Amino acid sequence: MDTKLIQQYGTEILSYRLRTVRQKKRMQYEDFDKQLLKTSRRQSELYEQKRNLGWEPLVPPVQKGWIRFFVLRDDVARSKHAELFEKILAKINTCDWSHRKDFLVKYRRYGTKKYRVKKQSLLRPYECQFKQLAFTDEEKQFFYEVWETDCKKRLVKRYVFSEPWRFVLRTRPNIIDKVKKRDALIDAELQGIWNYLRRNRFCRRLDKLLNGGGGCWWKDYEDGREKNMLKNKSLQQILDELTEDRV
Repeated sequence: MDTKLIQQYGTEILSYRLRTVRQKKRMQYEDFDKQLLKTSRRQSELYEQKRNLGWEPLVPPVQKGWIRFFVLRDDVARSKHAELFEKILAKINTCDWSHRKDFLVKYRRYGTKKYRVKKQSLLRPYECQFKQLAFTDEEKQFFYEVWETDCKKRLVKRYVFSEPWRFVLRTRPNIIDKVKKRDALIDAELQGIWNYLRRNRFCRRLDKLLNGGGGCWWKDYEDGREKNMLKNKSLQQILDELTEDRV
């Protein structure tokens, strides 16, 4: 409360809870932030409704490219251990897609365009993934550990299947027989919210309200490279430090 108003009208004016210009301005900012958070919650609700719409059959089905995955080799499928390797394959199988049936990819060799078969391998789970897949003791005997560097140049442990020859690749047409249901009202409201946030440049403010902070997060991490101890130091400062070390 402004002291001039108190001197003019007395302390009774405090009971009216009048706000100063600064308090009114602050309330406007707080109300604006509350409206942004309310808009964000509504956007999340709409996305959740869109995900739960379900699927509907596509008539007639269409083919979009080809898929390739691993299956048991014929002799392994007829052996007495077929069930064991079928369970292992269900956990480490991978599926790839291509617009070509032969899965050829283009590359350059001495300026000439050539083709080669796209590589595909079994899943090599990390240590945490390996625990989540819940392999039995019998299944774990077919894996061995390897240490590799990840994208951040850190050593990580991975588990590799020791007998990949038991599986072969098989190619099948990628048939699409169902599509995701869509609601025009939900899509229109989501697009309206996105236009409102992007047009007025409120995305950055909303991200700060939801995640906090606004500085450069990468500055919090130390640089692993060797630092130059003489950088940005004058000759006199260097001599003074040498003198202190000797003393």
